Amino acid sequence: MSVSMQEVMKQSGVAFGTSGARGLVTAMTDRVCYVYARCFIKYCEASYKCEHTIAIAGDLRPSTERILKALVKAGEDSAWKVVYCGRIPSPAIALYGIDKALPTIMVTGSHIPADRNGIKFNHPQGEISKKDEQGIVSQAVDFDENIFDADGMLKDAPALPAVEKEAEENYCKRYPEFFGPRALSGLTIGVYQHSAVGRDIVVKVLESLGATVKPFARSETFIPVDTEAIRKEDEDLARDFAHKDFVDAIFSTDGDSDRPLLADDVGMWLRGDVLGILAAQALHIKRIATPVSCNTSLEKSGSFEKICRTRIGSPYVIAGMESLVDANDPSVSVAGYEANGGFLLQTNLTRKFEDGTRTLPALPTRDALLPMIAVMVSVREQRMCVVDLLKKLPKRFTLSDRLKEFPTETSKAKLAEIREQKLGAKLFGALTAVPSKFKPKDGPAPKPFHGEVVSVDETDGYRMEFDSGDIVHLRPSGNAPEFRCYVETESKDRSAELLAGCMKIMEGWRK
Repeated sequence: MSVSMQEVMKQSGVAFGTSGARGLVTAMTDRVCYVYARCFIKYCEASYKCEHTIAIAGDLRPSTERILKALVKAGEDSAWKVVYCGRIPSPAIALYGIDKALPTIMVTGSHIPADRNGIKFNHPQGEISKKDEQGIVSQAVDFDENIFDADGMLKDAPALPAVEKEAEENYCKRYPEFFGPRALSGLTIGVYQHSAVGRDIVVKVLESLGATVKPFARSETFIPVDTEAIRKEDEDLARDFAHKDFVDAIFSTDGDSDRPLLADDVGMWLRGDVLGILAAQALHIKRIATPVSCNTSLEKSGSFEKICRTRIGSPYVIAGMESLVDANDPSVSVAGYEANGGFLLQTNLTRKFEDGTRTLPALPTRDALLPMIAVMVSVREQRMCVVDLLKKLPKRFTLSDRLKEFPTETSKAKLAEIREQKLGAKLFGALTAVPSKFKPKDGPAPKPFHGEVVSVDETDGYRMEFDSGDIVHLRPSGNAPEFRCYVETESKDRSAELLAGCMKIMEGWRK
């Protein structure tokens, strides 16, 4: 029988988010994942010149193996060869697909809890765009419904193929081949492993760059580490480790290892958008694309010749990067980053080293390793600490949090109410109109302000700048039932104070 992708999405509630589909594990039945994969394969057949081969990989969630088997079945029934690359980071499977000119699928829910999962799609040139998403959703496929039971599970799931190790090996070689085998020599780096799929690969890559590595806190139970909303237990863990064991920095990632977490030598995690700026500076990037929610130190630093602000989500950042490419001058480097720290390299990067010139090939999808390595190479070359690099940036501090289990439609309705009735000053003005209790006593007198909204940016969500210079940005999550709040002020303590006040107001919206 013929089944359309739109029909399956409507029935299951599993919809597209960022570059793929996500949902509750109970909703992501074998049938749902099978139809998604079949429609993706059918779309690639029509839209891209590629051999009938697809590569797949997955993270360490309990549900991932079942979904991988459903993808294998989808490939077989499409008369495509399925290459299984094992449990490796999302950027590793994307890189393999680009190198081989193959479409790829990564089974991952990224940072969200283990009761959810997802499937992320890459076409042969990289991550899918919103145009690709529309093309996939418009497909319909024929299959025998009898292969599934009444619960939508395969009656006879295939075994996973033998693991093709080339994808992991090529990703592990990528950075030592560019930076060199002694790029991090003399540095000691802790690796918070938890349940990240790239936990051993991170250790391997750092050691291949010459670093002394100290892994810790490995978990066989999945831990939903969100690099945009770092848990208190992860903050405490990093500080305790740095206090007990000397390190120059701590590396970690989210579940599928495409979003980085970098802590300094005392275990303080850096914000992803600040890491993005430091990494772009370290790599001498000329043009940057980044979402509107990211720290405005980017512009204030004066380090970049062109900046493109986008909607939130890697497909939008990729579109922004593409708009910055200089077709007449391939030496103009272009990159992008997100608030979660994921760093995207749009153009090849060529750099002179003592032993000659080397080139790092483009990888226009989120990568966790490049920004952390680049910053630590800069730390070593300049003989300073991570905190010294931070001190060079303009003093702007971003923080974010979210209401969990808050329906997307409710979030959108609340934003519409705020927009139409211009409630920004009424709701949040009091928080921005009162001078912060954390303002230094010996600092300059605060400028007069009244908690008024002086500008609004609706590129993505509702971003308000107040006459105090404080920024409050509200946005429904694109891939989970969460209502996110981002704030930016002139000090870390002030940002924490403002975010706490905003979240208290937002919690009242549950009633």
